[in-house]
Amino acid sequence: MQINIISSLKLEFFLAGKFSGKALRGASKPIIRIAIAAVALAIAVMIIALAIITGFQNEIREKVIGFGGHVQITSFDSNVSYEPLPIERNQPFVSELINDPEVRNVQVFVTKPGIIRTEYDIHGVVLKGVDRDFDWSFFSEKLNAGTVLQLMDTVASHGILISQKQANLLRLKIEDEVRMYFIIDDQIRVRKFTVEGIYETGLDEFDKVFVICDIRIIQRLNTWSENQVGGLEVLVRNYNQLDSMTDKVYKLVGYDLNAQSVKEIYPQIFDWLKLQDMNVIIVLVLMTLVAIITIISALLIIILEKTNTIGVFKALGYENRNIRKVFVLVAATITLKGMFWGNLLGLTLAFVQKHFSIISLNQESYYISSVPIDINWLLILLLNLCVLVISTLTLIVPSLVITSITPVKAIRIE
Repeated sequence: MQINIISSLKLEFFLAGKFSGKALRGASKPIIRIAIAAVALAIAVMIIALAIITGFQNEIREKVIGFGGHVQITSFDSNVSYEPLPIERNQPFVSELINDPEVRNVQVFVTKPGIIRTEYDIHGVVLKGVDRDFDWSFFSEKLNAGTVLQLMDTVASHGILISQKQANLLRLKIEDEVRMYFIIDDQIRVRKFTVEGIYETGLDEFDKVFVICDIRIIQRLNTWSENQVGGLEVLVRNYNQLDSMTDKVYKLVGYDLNAQSVKEIYPQIFDWLKLQDMNVIIVLVLMTLVAIITIISALLIIILEKTNTIGVFKALGYENRNIRKVFVLVAATITLKGMFWGNLLGLTLAFVQKHFSIISLNQESYYISSVPIDINWLLILLLNLCVLVISTLTLIVPSLVITSITPVKAIRIE
């Protein structure tokens, strides 16, 4: 019996709807529900895992960048002792960087190791001097008390920004005065500062060390001119362009200066973050396998239960490939229903955590106070497409069981 393409497609979709709809009876009905629930749970777990790992990487990455920018320009002769050699502030390439649409900000800085002493304790720190061009957005978000430094044009500020960890250790609060000691040319120099702000990022490696101050304080300690700085920090708009921007800046600064990305300055942190990608891959693979195995099992059960029906259709002249299409459509319907509920569940949980931070974490262990969430719509779309395509292609194999069913034997089965 010849069936034209349009009527064939209509019949295949009709039968697929019957075999997977509410009217379905027998053992396959609960199996279909279990399959839909399994797919939904797998999709939800994948979305949440992707959102958490991406959020965690972004959160830690932004904290590190907040302390050092995306790209640092320093002297080639500078070492890692936080005592950089001076470079000129007014470099010829600065205006070109500022006008680059991919660059968000260019800011000067200088660092100086010192010791804070109070009546309760002493603590070694790195004083980081910044100027009026400094982007305070990161520290403004991380403030626990006080304000960011208000730097004037003419008078140097003696205010400092310390971390909550330093404040707890030294028992300091806003408007407290502290003395900081520096060793310069084998002599001890003392400077008095006032605590104007207390920040907290959760990164102990940085919170224990960095204190933010006016750059002019360090310039005077080092007997530098106002045009001499420790280096320049370049903030880019798109982190994904970091490598290309680093190469661009490196070529731009010339042979006597060095340009390093934040990934090169702190390789141990970024290598560790990169390892988290493997955790996501493992979760995605395992959950995809769970979904596929469940759908294949459901499909085989439906095929076995509908053996009589398959025999009747074959006896009427319906071809194997058309019958296989029906059952692949059944499985695709189960997959789509599971994906719908899985996306709804996963995105709902992700939104709740993102806006209400219900699940908290030990900040000392995880560097963040709550489970971070970053919803990347493009990644979620690709995830759904991959699951749908892989599931559909995999289901072609079990549907081949239909070709082994003969009309005579199938119709005799009661």
